[in-house]
Amino acid sequence: MGKNESELEDMLMRFSAQRRQWVAVALATLLLVSGCASGTGTSSSSSSQRNAPTQTQPKKTSEDTTQSWQNTQRETTQRNAAPAVKKEALPGSSFNRFFPKSADGYQVVAAQEKKGFAEYKLKKGGADMAVLSISDTISLPAARKKYENSTQTIGGFPAANQGSNITGVLVADRFQVKAQSRDQSFTQSDRQTWLQKFDLQGLSRLQ
Repeated sequence: MGKNESELEDMLMRFSAQRRQWVAVALATLLLVSGCASGTGTSSSSSSQRNAPTQTQPKKTSEDTTQSWQNTQRETTQRNAAPAVKKEALPGSSFNRFFPKSADGYQVVAAQEKKGFAEYKLKKGGADMAVLSISDTISLPAARKKYENSTQTIGGFPAANQGSNITGVLVADRFQVKAQSRDQSFTQSDRQTWLQKFDLQGLSRLQ
């Protein structure tokens, strides 16, 4: 009986060892298959992304640019914003030579320049006394209506007060020249004096 029991125990031990080997092999095979499937899915997804067609943006034509400007003009008008500047408006740099020069203790300092507009500050003792500007009303025809019933002139051109601190002149029915007080001591008479210092005749010949 002792010998038989020993043989039986030996058989059971070998069977247990083989069973553990089978389980290990099965687990390894399962992991390998899962890994391959996952890698194939990722590769397929990446390949699909690489092979997806790229979309190219159509080139803008001159008609597209014109339509864009018209849309901007319409949108700004509808929300009561400043209208878009027309293509025909002159560059602000073309107005610079018509501004007055510094004199009588005042300094004329460039402040802003853009298409259809130029602006200078009038300073004295470091303080802003007034703002001088020239604008091309081709972009804002309504600005010309302020001068239709004008009874005064400056330099031979219709002039008009706009509120209590602005005096303007319409030159050649197109260019609006304005002086706007920034200090209470700068009066309407001062604004008229500085408007007369502009080269209004030269501006009237600008095309």
